[in-house]
Amino acid sequence: MTINEIQDELIEDFSFYQDWMEKYEYIIQLGKEVPLIDEKYKTENYLIKGCQSRVWLFADLVDGKIEYTADSDAIITKGLVSLMVKVLSGHTPSEVANTDLYFIDQIGLKEHLSPTRANGLLSMVKQMKLYALALQAKQA
Repeated sequence: MTINEIQDELIEDFSFYQDWMEKYEYIIQLGKEVPLIDEKYKTENYLIKGCQSRVWLFADLVDGKIEYTADSDAIITKGLVSLMVKVLSGHTPSEVANTDLYFIDQIGLKEHLSPTRANGLLSMVKQMKLYALALQAKQA
């Protein structure tokens, strides 16, 4: 699936839920499915700066595609990083670096997150794209 196909699928998934309590429950459920980061990467070097919670993110290049792993000490934040991993893992560094993540606005995530969580989400996106750029440069 392309990044846009995954985004469209998530938009559709979120449309099934009537209110934001149900949507938060879905986000928390996604957090239970995140590919967990190896304990050896749970260090300051892999913490996402700008998140109020502690969020660790690691990116590896496997067969030319990025595989992200992550974890967080907060359940909503873990769900948010899981959402991002679901959308961006399994794609080339170029695809990740150049993608427009329109699903965030379309599902209403920004307006329903607290300002600190919204900033954290932007920090996650920024870090994932930075990893993609670094891995792209490494490939060249």
